[in-house]
Amino acid sequence: MSIPYYQVDAFTGSLFAGNPAGVAILSEWLADDVMQSIAAENNLAETAFVVSRGASFDLRWFTPEMEVDLCGHATLAAAHVLFTHLGYRNVSMEFQTRSGLLAVTRSESLLTLDFPSRPALPCETPAGLVEGLGSEPLEVYKSRDYLAVFESEEAVRGLRPKMDVLAKLPSLGIIVTAPGHACDFVSRFFAPAAGVPEDPVTGSAHCTLIPYWAKRLKRSQLQALQVSKRGGELFCAERGERVAISGRAVTYSTGFLHLVGIV
Repeated sequence: MSIPYYQVDAFTGSLFAGNPAGVAILSEWLADDVMQSIAAENNLAETAFVVSRGASFDLRWFTPEMEVDLCGHATLAAAHVLFTHLGYRNVSMEFQTRSGLLAVTRSESLLTLDFPSRPALPCETPAGLVEGLGSEPLEVYKSRDYLAVFESEEAVRGLRPKMDVLAKLPSLGIIVTAPGHACDFVSRFFAPAAGVPEDPVTGSAHCTLIPYWAKRLKRSQLQALQVSKRGGELFCAERGERVAISGRAVTYSTGFLHLVGIV
């Protein structure tokens, strides 16, 4: 079996930046363990698997270690492949996912994700968070992920986390954030328990970041930078129970996965 496969840099307009995602185009689902093995073999933060259902698409995401319930950059990458390489001509498309129906709309070079809002609630600082980050945040919140708020962009950029310690925390990941110099806010995202020590750009984390910063800054339109080594730019909007996350994407490679003797 040969499967069309693309690797896309998401939330960037330049190669070798943003967050690389694999996109595999399937006619029907493979066995879960085969998709997990493909994601582990790719060794990217996420591999997206897409199945056309006529009017919409089914979409699933796998890290090298597990299937996840929501992924922004791999959704952006999947939409980019469908728009750019597979001739999808409508202005918007819909994906059926574990997080419900997700829409992606294109406007020139920007793709906009319509995602659920996931506000975080204040919480006690969990054991291991300060040790794992190597610095004490000003505030700590919890949604799917822990959200640790720092005073400055320099503090976020300067973190040198202990991944083995962070991996023991009871959450998928840890978001760190602070006001930005050239944008409204910056962030980084660590998910060592999911096989992603530091994710270059994390769309799903912005489901929590957007409501936090919209309330703090009293604005619904926000510009964000994820200040990982690769870096990424996101244009955000708070829409009540939903958030809009916009970014660009660029194709790095195209080809096929050859599953000889596997399926």
